Amino acid sequence: MDVPTREGAYALLTEFNQSERLIKHALAVEAVMRYMARKRGEDEDKWGVIGLIHDLDYEQFPDEHCQQTARILREREWPEDYIHAVVSHGWELCTDVEPTHEMEKVLYAIDELTGLITACVLVRPSKNLEDLKVKSVNKKWKDKSFAAGADRDVIQKGIDMLGMERAELIADVIEGMKEAAAELGLDGSLAEDV
Repeated sequence: MDVPTREGAYALLTEFNQSERLIKHALAVEAVMRYMARKRGEDEDKWGVIGLIHDLDYEQFPDEHCQQTARILREREWPEDYIHAVVSHGWELCTDVEPTHEMEKVLYAIDELTGLITACVLVRPSKNLEDLKVKSVNKKWKDKSFAAGADRDVIQKGIDMLGMERAELIADVIEGMKEAAAELGLDGSLAEDV
C-alpha cells in the first residue's frame, strides 16, 4: 500500500464504526495529533491518520482491542510503523507493544485526555471548547467520579513518558481539539438545543 491517506483512513473508520461517539472521539484524537505534529515539526498527515484510526476495532471487537486493528491494517497492507503506533496506544491495557516513538507517546497520553476534556466542555453552560480553561480540567481531574472512563493513571503515564507537565499537555489538547470543535459538537451549538 502507498502512504495511507486521511480519506482512506476515514472510510476505514466508518466501515468498522457506526457509533457517533466513537467517530467523534476519533476526530478529536486526529485533531490533537495533527496539532501536536505541527508543534513538533513532524508529519501532520501521518500523525493525524494514526489518531483517526487508533480505535478502529473498538466498536466491533472491544475484547480484542488493538489486536483486531493490527489484523485489519495488515490485511490492507498498511505500513508496519503505522500499525505499531496504533497498537502501542493500548500498552499494558490490551497489548504489550510499548510506545517508543514520540508520536506513539503523544497518542498514548492524549487518547483518554480528549475524553476528559470533552466531558468538561459538555457540563459547561456554553458547551463551547473556546471557554474551557486548563484549571477547570485540572479541577475535574481530581474528581475521579467525573468522566470515570478517562483513566487518569494512563494519561499521567503518558505525560511522564513525554516529560511534560500536565497543565501543558491539557493546554495542547484543548488547542488541538479547537480545530475540530464544530465537528465534535463542542462549538457552543449544543447549548442552543437546551
